[in-house]
Amino acid sequence: MWIDSHCHLNHSRFEGADPMQIADEAVEQGVDHMVTINCLIHDEFPEILEIARKHENVSCTIGTHPHDAGNTDEQAIILERLVELANSDPNIVGIGESGLDYYYDNSPRDAQAESFRKHIRACIETKLPLIVHARDADEDIAAILREEGAGAKMKGVMHCFSSGRGLAEAALDIGFYLSFSGIVTFKNATELQDIAKEAPSDRILVETDAPFLAPVPHRGKINNPGYVQHTGEFLANLRDVEVAKFAKQTTDNFYALFDKVPR
Repeated sequence: MWIDSHCHLNHSRFEGADPMQIADEAVEQGVDHMVTINCLIHDEFPEILEIARKHENVSCTIGTHPHDAGNTDEQAIILERLVELANSDPNIVGIGESGLDYYYDNSPRDAQAESFRKHIRACIETKLPLIVHARDADEDIAAILREEGAGAKMKGVMHCFSSGRGLAEAALDIGFYLSFSGIVTFKNATELQDIAKEAPSDRILVETDAPFLAPVPHRGKINNPGYVQHTGEFLANLRDVEVAKFAKQTTDNFYALFDKVPR
């Protein structure tokens, strides 16, 4: 019934839990498919890919998180190699997550921007959707997307959207989707809820970003892909849409964007 468009099945916060079991439990809770996201190509990608190969309800991405954009090994992965890897397996269905994070600034901003541009170019070359991480960098995110995407066929999603209206409008203008996580269920997320309420119905995805950001009523706990239903139900009620209809719409949206995933 639901698609978790963004999770991290191998993350250490799951405290050694088997990714296969986590995915199985999510399927039992009504999750039809999950995309487990790559953050470190050099160290993490083989494990991510293996999870996707083993579980029929899981796909994966390839990319470098902005936190790790300054990592020497990640910087050594040139565009051609990123494209080659992205095209190497049918289970790899997206590029990223990549973007800019000025809140933590775990990597130099110039390294983040260089990595982000590389991932956008890989998105264009592979025709795979780009998964964008944006935090406290709205203007630069929008500017780089416009610069790199000018005249090119580019598609993607603003993952775990929690930015302002300006970035939402910029992303929608270039054809991107907005993906909402458990943050939208938080009581104080009124501006985000307004954006989610007004977003076009054919441009919305739902996600968990598990193991982070568990939605109400599980806020503060370890998140898991099965909890995507709570975010979906909240959004359906927020938009005054039947839950089943909203689940179908977001599922259709997912397969329209992640068109490498067999339906």
